[in-house]
Amino acid sequence: MIPALGLIAGVVLGLVLQPSVPIWAQPYLPIAVVAALDAVFGGLRALLDGIFDDKVFVVSFLSNVIIAALIVYLGDQLGVGSQLSTGVVVVLGIRIFSNVAAIRRHLFHA
Repeated sequence: MIPALGLIAGVVLGLVLQPSVPIWAQPYLPIAVVAALDAVFGGLRALLDGIFDDKVFVVSFLSNVIIAALIVYLGDQLGVGSQLSTGVVVVLGIRIFSNVAAIRRHLFHA
């Protein structure tokens, strides 16, 4: 219940305050969101499989976001930021769809 209330409060605060993203962070925000979604769907899958651990979820969430941002930063420094960003999105996208497929199989037994 607390995570759901936190999510609702965060969405409401974001809509009311309308924060702006600094220009230096704009290339990293979409990657961070995709990495966070990967952790969330992985956590939901673990919950449905009965193996969810909140400490593992927090570590996975933070490490996914930090590692994805570091990969994009490294790509920017090497001059291949868009290619590495695409690679991160593809890998995390595959993981997200894999987790969603497992969630679907669990919920609908299909």
